[in-house]
Amino acid sequence: MRAARLIKMVLLLQSRPAMTAAELARELEVSERTVTRDAQALSEAGVPVYAERGRVGGYRLVGGYRTRLTGLARSEAEALFLSGVPGALREMGLEDAASAARLKVSAALLPSLRDAPDTAAQRFHLDAPAWFREPETPALLPVLAEAVWDDRRVGAVYRRGETAVERLLEPYGLVLKAGVWYLCARVAGGGSFRTYRIDRFDGADALGERFDRDPDFDLPGFWAEQAERFARSILRAEVVVRLSPEGVRRLPHAVDPLGAREALRSPGEPDAGGWVTVTLPVESEEVAHGQLTALGAEAEVLAPESLRERFAADAARIAALYRRTDDR
Repeated sequence: MRAARLIKMVLLLQSRPAMTAAELARELEVSERTVTRDAQALSEAGVPVYAERGRVGGYRLVGGYRTRLTGLARSEAEALFLSGVPGALREMGLEDAASAARLKVSAALLPSLRDAPDTAAQRFHLDAPAWFREPETPALLPVLAEAVWDDRRVGAVYRRGETAVERLLEPYGLVLKAGVWYLCARVAGGGSFRTYRIDRFDGADALGERFDRDPDFDLPGFWAEQAERFARSILRAEVVVRLSPEGVRRLPHAVDPLGAREALRSPGEPDAGGWVTVTLPVESEEVAHGQLTALGAEAEVLAPESLRERFAADAARIAALYRRTDDR
């Protein structure tokens, strides 16, 4: 436990010019007194940790000291080789760079850990695209990926419906969602951040000029916010549904997950048979009809009346179909 903490402390000091005792205590989740003892232990072990006193003091490593990767455990070494997504790297044009990086890391590992890339690859594989779909790599993805890594502005032509618009973009990040690539960027000059489907770009040229990234931009947080906003924007209608206990269990697998969560957050009181009544946000009556059909007899639509009538008609047709089968 302490050995792992000492290694982490060295790596933290290696990545920054200096850190205060309070900052180290927060990162290591220990007290400042423990930080002081750990720094003394490292110094006694030959790691040149220097403590500067005073208001702007702190801890730092002397003389550009760097540790090596020989302290990696097997689990850490294997996890390192899971951090890349080979297919995504290949599509972005970064496969050669990733391969070179893996070779350099492998060369620095202890001999007993050299097989970590192979053991990890045989235990984990990420297949990002959705089922029953042949993914296509957008032709302009490598250009946009290079611009993202280099913080270069991009002159782009983007299709919105039947029209094409020209934009000078500052590309901040790439997202691969269910086999579809997206670019998170903003219009040059301080516009708002937006999401663009890369397969809808008709043209993109990385320009020579660089832009200064907004240090407060958080790609995972931005994507999560955009994804939820999109999901909410399409749930424009509501249906009232009565669900059996099995229907409650299967609802999140049949309808939009966000709609299911909101519906099940405050269900009505269960009746004697355990059935509950919920109000379900849906995209439209047509979509709700297709989704709720999958629940069969585990769901009863109560409103709107037009949707209830559609299910009643479905039930009548199915009953008639099976009656004809019995008469054969």
